[in-house]
Amino acid sequence: MKKQIQAYFDEAKWLNEKYVPTLEEHMQLATVSSGYGILIITSFLGMGDIATEEVFEWASKYPKIVKAACVINRLMSDIAGHKFEQKRGHVASSVECYVKQYGVSEQEAYTVLRQQINDAWKDINEECLEPREMAMPLLMRVVNFARVIDLLYKDGDNYTNAGGIMKHLIKSIFIDPIPM
Repeated sequence: MKKQIQAYFDEAKWLNEKYVPTLEEHMQLATVSSGYGILIITSFLGMGDIATEEVFEWASKYPKIVKAACVINRLMSDIAGHKFEQKRGHVASSVECYVKQYGVSEQEAYTVLRQQINDAWKDINEECLEPREMAMPLLMRVVNFARVIDLLYKDGDNYTNAGGIMKHLIKSIFIDPIPM
């Protein structure tokens, strides 16, 4: 929680100073400020005896699989919503950082950032192979968090603008479920 609050503070400073960081600086901060790491960690609370103190210590250090899920979250969100966010005066997204750092078009930045998303999925897959650092049920929590982001952002920003597909999916689960 302390890391997340510090990340919020640092992003606010960047916004006030109109500072556009390098992509590396941005990602170091934005993977924490996204809040995804803390969501993953707190999701372990309801897992019973498998969620030991060691598990929480492991996750709070942002191991490769947790970092990869956070990268997927940050990059997919930034690609889907950066134009909307810039209109409302938001801190520079991964897209703006990459464009400024390398002097390329937004389309070129999208291509590179999508490749980084693919690389993060490879990291997640690798972490789920034998031998594993943690028990598979814990790793599957992280995988499922990454899957949620894929669902929310693969066809645009279905998080901020949750009509359309999200409305249909939620309705199909809660209002018109498949009878069992």
